[in-house]
Amino acid sequence: MTELLRTLFVTTPGTSLHLEGDTVRIYHPERAGRNVLPLVRIEQLVVWKGVEVTNDLLLRCAADNRGVTWLSRNGRFLGRVGGNQIGNPVLRLAQVRAYDDPERRLEIAKSFVAGKLQNYRQLLLRIARDAEPARQGQIRELAAAHADSLTAAASASSLTDLLGVEGAAARLYFQNMPLLAKAVPPGRTRRPPEDQFNCLLSFGYGMLRVAITGALEQVGLDPYVGYLHGVRSGKPSLALDLMEEFRPLLVDRFVLSLFNRKEINAKHTINDPAGGVALTDDGRAFVLDRWSKARERTWRHSALKRDVPAGLLPNVQARLLARHLRGDQPAYQPWIGS
Repeated sequence: MTELLRTLFVTTPGTSLHLEGDTVRIYHPERAGRNVLPLVRIEQLVVWKGVEVTNDLLLRCAADNRGVTWLSRNGRFLGRVGGNQIGNPVLRLAQVRAYDDPERRLEIAKSFVAGKLQNYRQLLLRIARDAEPARQGQIRELAAAHADSLTAAASASSLTDLLGVEGAAARLYFQNMPLLAKAVPPGRTRRPPEDQFNCLLSFGYGMLRVAITGALEQVGLDPYVGYLHGVRSGKPSLALDLMEEFRPLLVDRFVLSLFNRKEINAKHTINDPAGGVALTDDGRAFVLDRWSKARERTWRHSALKRDVPAGLLPNVQARLLARHLRGDQPAYQPWIGS
C-alpha cells in the first residue's frame, strides 16, 4: 500500500478494502494490525488485480465522486468507476464541435504530436550531454532526426500523414534505446512486455494514464472524445492524446534512470505464463516508491512561468486544453520540459 498526492495505491493480491465510517480499512489476512485511512485524505483509489473493493466502499466513492481504477499486475489499465462526472455541457459541446471540424481537429492533434517529439528531443539531448564521446554523436544525430520529424508533423496535411510521422519517430526512438541505457533491448514490446525494461515502461504508462484520465474528468472533459487517436468505443482517446507529450520525460526518463543506476534487479520481475515479464510484489512496491518521488519533482512550465510538480502537470494541461476548446486561447500549448 502506498499513499501519495491524495491517491491510495494498493498492489498486494489478497488485500481487501472496506468502508468503516468515514475511513477506508485495508485488510490482508497475513498482515497483523489495523490499517485505517480517513477518506477525506484520498481523492482516488488505484488497485491492482487481485485486490477486493467492497460494495459499500465503491458506493461511497461513487457518491463522493472519488474514482476507483483497476490495473493489471503490470499496471495496464483495466477499468475505472466513479460518480457523476463534472457537469459542464458547454465545454463538452465545444470538445465535440472541435472533433467534428477536420481542420481544427488536425491542429489540436498536431499540438499533441509536437509536444511528444519535442520532449523526445529534450530527453535525447539531456542524455547526450552526459554520454561518452562514442555514444554522444549518435544520440545527437537521433535528436536531430526528431527535430526533422517536428518539421514534418507541422506540415502534415491529414491525420493519416501526422500519424505516419509520429509512428516513424517512435519506432526510430525505441529501436535506438540501447544507446540510452546499457542492457536495454531495441524496440517496444507490450501485451505482454518481453523484458524488464518494457515491463517497467508499461507500468509507468499505466500510472500516467490513470493520472491523465482523472485530470480530464476533473476539468469536465470527456476522456473518450480525442483528436489524434480518434473515437472508438471503450477507448479513452483524449487521455491517450494528452499522454503523448508526457511519455518521454515523465515515464521514459524515469525508467531509463532506474536502469542506468542499476536499481532494477532479478527480484523485481518474473517470467509469467503468457511468455512475458511481470513485476513481482517487491518490484511493484519498489517502482511505486520511486514513482512517488518522481511525481514530486518540479518542472518549469513556460506558459505559467513557474515550477510545477510532475504529479500536477496533467491537471494543468487538461485545464489549458479546456481553455482552448472554450475559445479562451487561440491554440493548445503542449507541455515542453526544460
